[in-house]
Amino acid sequence: MSRRLNKLKLHGFNNLTKTLSFNIYDVCYTRTEKAQREYIEYIDEEYNAERLTKILTEVSNIIGANILNVAHQDYDPQGASVTMLISEEPVKSEHLFQAGDGHEAPGPLPLEPDAVVAHLDKSHITVHTYPESHPRKGISTFRADIDVSTCGRISPLRALNYLIHAFDSDIVIMDYRVRGFTRDVNGKKHYIDHPINSIQNYLAKDTTNKYRMIDVNVYQENIFHTKMMLNDFVLDEYLFGAIEAELPRKEVEDIKKGLQREMAEIFYGSNMEGGVN
Repeated sequence: MSRRLNKLKLHGFNNLTKTLSFNIYDVCYTRTEKAQREYIEYIDEEYNAERLTKILTEVSNIIGANILNVAHQDYDPQGASVTMLISEEPVKSEHLFQAGDGHEAPGPLPLEPDAVVAHLDKSHITVHTYPESHPRKGISTFRADIDVSTCGRISPLRALNYLIHAFDSDIVIMDYRVRGFTRDVNGKKHYIDHPINSIQNYLAKDTTNKYRMIDVNVYQENIFHTKMMLNDFVLDEYLFGAIEAELPRKEVEDIKKGLQREMAEIFYGSNMEGGVN
């Protein structure tokens, strides 16, 4: 149960730094070298720097920040990065996570699927993409690393649901941390200005129903860690350039085992010696 915090009257600026970090993974099976190349090309186009910039602009709107500067870059042979400098500005109440409002709640959902990134003044938001392929087993993986770090009243948790829906990924690994301290008018230090006991409490219901989740939290350090992996496994959603009905049964079973093993290794953060049940 989360602890209710009364509104704080602060001395000067809120110096707490709130950082939300993501590793987002999309796993796919590419049956041939040609399909592997086409998958990488598709991902590189789908999540190029221009599109990521548009997504970050929406993230900035959601958290209530003002964009000061944008830097973006596409890379050869693949991948992209975007960074935005942002400052805090007056925001509408529905976009603002108020310190001390006494509850945890999901942020808004996207109007359409997209992706996210940025860089704040005194803080930052960044995104880097990493398409890659297994050298022998036909498995291709797309990873996006996202950091949303803010100071003051604006909170990266407001963009949580938008980010997850924007990438619509198989595995999401998230960290949220509040660092530093701010002082009230009496000089007392405050190391957190809002109640939280799990990142999961800020997720929309459709997300919590869709994913299996594990928490590893260090409450005394204001560190919160959540890992998510899709509950359902439908092979056709993981095949690029092929459909299950056209493949031999033995190959279908081998592909399923390979994909499920890949996802389990990413989710648990370790290589597996045996198979996946």
